[in-house]
Amino acid sequence: MKNKWLHLINLIKTLLRDHQELITVKYFTSRVTNNPDKLKRQTTYLEAIKTTGVKILYGRYQAGTQECYSCGHTYPTNSEKMTDVNIATEMLCDGFNDLYDTAFLISGDSDLMPPIKAIHRTFENKRVFVGFPPKRHNQSIASVAKGHLTIGRKAIKSSQLPIEIRKEDGYLLTKPREWF
Repeated sequence: MKNKWLHLINLIKTLLRDHQELITVKYFTSRVTNNPDKLKRQTTYLEAIKTTGVKILYGRYQAGTQECYSCGHTYPTNSEKMTDVNIATEMLCDGFNDLYDTAFLISGDSDLMPPIKAIHRTFENKRVFVGFPPKRHNQSIASVAKGHLTIGRKAIKSSQLPIEIRKEDGYLLTKPREWF
């Protein structure tokens, strides 16, 4: 919980090599719809990372139900939709618009294997490099990437946003107390 207040740009800069230049950071998410407290924390975080220059792209949060196979009880669930499609679309469009030489993807989701393969097949001089969050290594996605690493907890810990961030309009954002 302590490291959710992540400064994405600073984190990625610690992972780049000296000859590499960070052009843009895109964050893909969906708005939480089923929990007002989580939505408030998420909104605060999204507003905070926007102040650093991160571009946020939204999918949607979809309500559903799940049935317990043992007892038959049905309970509500929620899932993020369109995130993988949005990531794939952005990586491919940015490739066609020649906006990167190397796309650095932070994910352990094997659903992103097809767009990574498509980029490498379509663009001879472009690479997708994958950064796995701690304990999220995925050999399938590593095998199609042009390189990969696991992001260490130390890098994440040292890449936290300031506890308070003042927006351009003067509004003060504060790290949610649950994240301390």
